[in-house]
Amino acid sequence: MEIGVHSPRVVHFNEANNEEGLRNLLDFVEEIRDKAVIKVAAYQQRVSRYYNKRVNPRPLREGDLVLRNATIADPTGTRGKLAPNWEGPYKVKKVLRPGTFKLETLGGKGDS
Repeated sequence: MEIGVHSPRVVHFNEANNEEGLRNLLDFVEEIRDKAVIKVAAYQQRVSRYYNKRVNPRPLREGDLVLRNATIADPTGTRGKLAPNWEGPYKVKKVLRPGTFKLETLGGKGDS
C-alpha cells in the first residue's frame, strides 16, 4: 500500500515563481561568490593565527644537524615515487642568510 503524501515544496510548486527565483539567484551569483571568498579568507586567517601561536621558531646555527628535502635537491624529478623524501643528516656548515645554509655531510664533505 502506498501513501500519497506530498511535501509542501511539491504541493506549492509554481513554475513561474521558480523561473523568477532562478533569475534572481543568477543576479546575486557574484555577490554570493564574494561572500564565500571573504569567509574563506577569514577562516584561513583564524587557522593561521591558531597555528602561529603554537609554533616556536628555532633558527638553525652552525653545527646543527638537518635533513634536506630530496625533491629540491633533484628538480628533474627522476627519482621515482618510492624514493625517500628526505636526505641526510647534514651538518650546517655556514648560515648565509636566514633560511639559506651551506651544508656538509657528517664525514666533512661539502654540499649545498
